[in-house]
Amino acid sequence: MEEINPMELLRSNLSRVRIPEPTNRIYKQECCISFDSPRSEGGLFIDMSTFLAFGKDYVVWNYEKTGNPVYLHIKQTKKLVAEDRPSKKPTLLAIGVDGGFDNNEPEYEETHSIVILPNFVALTFPSVELPEKVRLTVDAILMAEGAERKEQVAAWTADKKQISAYAMDLRQTGSVVVPPSGWKCAKCDKTENLWLNLTDGMILCGRRNWDGTGGNNHAIDHYKETGYPLAVKLGTITADLESADVFSYPEDDSVIDPLLAQHMAYFGIDFSSLQKTEMTTAERELDQNTNFDWNRIQESGQDVEAIFGPGYTGLVNLGNSCYMAATMQVVFSTHSFCRRYYMNQSLKMAFETAPADPTVDLNMQLTKLAHGLLSGKYSFPASEKGGTAVPPITDAEGIPPRMFKAVIAASHPEFSTMRQQDALEFFLHFLDQVECSNAMKSELDPSRSFKFGVEERIMCSSGKVAYNKRLDYILSLNIPLHEATNKGELESFHKTKAEKISEGKDVSSDEIVRPRVPLEACLANFAAPEEIHEFYSSALKAKTTAIKTAGLTSFPDYLVLHMRKFVMEAGWVPKKLDVYIDVPDIIDIGHMRSKGLQPGEELLPEAAPGSEAESSQPVANEEIVAQLVSMGFNQLPCQKAAINTLNAGVEEAMNWLLSHMDDPDIDAPISHGAQGPEASIDQSTVDTLISFGFQEEIARMALKASGGDIEKATDWIFNNPNPSASPDMDTTTSSNSIPTPVDAGLPDGVGRYRLFGIVSHIGTSTQCGHYVAHILKDGRWVIFNDNKVGASINPPKDMGYLYFFERINS
Repeated sequence: MEEINPMELLRSNLSRVRIPEPTNRIYKQECCISFDSPRSEGGLFIDMSTFLAFGKDYVVWNYEKTGNPVYLHIKQTKKLVAEDRPSKKPTLLAIGVDGGFDNNEPEYEETHSIVILPNFVALTFPSVELPEKVRLTVDAILMAEGAERKEQVAAWTADKKQISAYAMDLRQTGSVVVPPSGWKCAKCDKTENLWLNLTDGMILCGRRNWDGTGGNNHAIDHYKETGYPLAVKLGTITADLESADVFSYPEDDSVIDPLLAQHMAYFGIDFSSLQKTEMTTAERELDQNTNFDWNRIQESGQDVEAIFGPGYTGLVNLGNSCYMAATMQVVFSTHSFCRRYYMNQSLKMAFETAPADPTVDLNMQLTKLAHGLLSGKYSFPASEKGGTAVPPITDAEGIPPRMFKAVIAASHPEFSTMRQQDALEFFLHFLDQVECSNAMKSELDPSRSFKFGVEERIMCSSGKVAYNKRLDYILSLNIPLHEATNKGELESFHKTKAEKISEGKDVSSDEIVRPRVPLEACLANFAAPEEIHEFYSSALKAKTTAIKTAGLTSFPDYLVLHMRKFVMEAGWVPKKLDVYIDVPDIIDIGHMRSKGLQPGEELLPEAAPGSEAESSQPVANEEIVAQLVSMGFNQLPCQKAAINTLNAGVEEAMNWLLSHMDDPDIDAPISHGAQGPEASIDQSTVDTLISFGFQEEIARMALKASGGDIEKATDWIFNNPNPSASPDMDTTTSSNSIPTPVDAGLPDGVGRYRLFGIVSHIGTSTQCGHYVAHILKDGRWVIFNDNKVGASINPPKDMGYLYFFERINS
């Protein structure tokens, strides 16, 4: 059989080569199935038809799936550099850029060739003999900015607002002091979408939307009357002043007000403690604490031995992505995620079932991340120079979770930026996305191992009760500082501190005493009875005081405890509690199981339709709403949170809010329509669900339970595989003797748990600082600090923000 000439082979496949358009995304830094790059041993192969990149071991799969035979192969090899090379003098104030400071990054040489599959026939590039179409395609690929880098740059520059021309010499008048909550429009009854005019302190509602929602245009009318140019949206003001929503009416755009702190201070809103050049004593103390946190949580100053191998792969920081790295390391240390995306799913399976573009498929990118973290393929010292028995921890390379971040953040405006985020919010968003992507096969869904039912029992002064159930992924705990076990030490420390301050001396960091609160006290606080004032009783047909208690209806495989360390103080100043939590290695929450409806208990009657307005239309408790708004949430979702948790309290509303932030209708107006089974269900949505193959009765129930939202209704049907066809599924009448759909099929077992993971936060706010994970693996604690992985000498068990426990099945 005669040998085929490589050039002839290329010519015969020219129809499979495409010259990229300017809009095409071109991948050339990383394989879309693995973390192979041009620097990997086999280099990187770019499909010259789809512009997706593949490592040496995976490119054949792409050929089998698509039939595309022509690839550009890129290989980078480290240049050998003389040890004593002279440093070039920088001409640019930048690092790692031509003419900038040399950060001693090794230099790489890049070679290119054209490769034709399946036999890996290679032709050198550049070469004048290659067909023009091939030369043009390769030039375009090499010239283009890689899609991976484009996404990074877009994230950095996504939200560049301009500085307002009216900010620097804004004059302010009047003597209004704005309270931290409980706001209302000065000209109507609107309590949401409110704007504070920065000239005179007037609080007025925003514009009316085309559909009649929003405000009554009072803020813009006020500008037309007075010409006062700038207003800030209440509810968007947090410690991170730059993220506040400031609008300039004359410029008709969202703007930056560099003097916002000063403009707010005029109305008694105090941000000075966060952005002052001179440190107060309290701030200096905060600074010491932050340094202390930093050193203790990162275990700095200790010779941490680096660990390599399967399950010990670091994650490269993509610019403030430590919240994601710390969370994902713990998640992929659980059996449920390890089984679903590593042991039971190969990279090949995930790739074969992925859509044409695997970079946007969550299942593919989770499998890629799992194999990257757990296979050990990318976990070895960066410089295998030999000689040292224990490589220094700074040598670890780790893997960059770029594609995973892009796909998990695509549906979320915050996580797609380069700003620091709250690890808790990310964890909840991540589990929601995993649940959605496994909706068709919920028995495989690993997020269920974190899910549990919470039941609230509300006892009205009439002696009758109501039960209210919800599902959650986390137990969010208040920290009762008055339960500290070291009160004596604290008192003497505060005395010493007062004396030192009066003498003008500083308190040194090793003298600071922090309150120590046992974890048991935080758990007891969650379960303790609580009074609800202004509770509308359908038995008494009047408002009364009720007693609320809460318990769990099921115990998950993995229990996540969130410590509420961030609180709002007077003057709107967010504060992080400086406290130690004494967390034992083993806890038992058996006593927290809820008992459901008891013999002899009588349920509160259903509110009669159209009786009193209040009974048929739940109204949000303004105090709960105001407190949530003061934490930086928008008014409308806060009202929904209060209504959906029966005004049970700030904690319940906050939990509801955190787990529903991504609902597509979270900002839609509250509908007070009929509450009956047929209420506001559009026949066309019912028909759509019937066309998916569901029965009409089930479709109606699902739509009723999901407020008419098709996507949620579909989820509801998958999560309730055997719903009874009775239209009345009100949770208030449920008892433990009849399994209700709300928590049916969730994992359950004994309440004994072992601590296996800690995510700690260093810094003054969840929007800044740094996250680190400590995980118990193979019988020892390991620190995961971005790309560094090492043996933990002293895990900061008392300083966690999120604690992860695994059930002990004895």
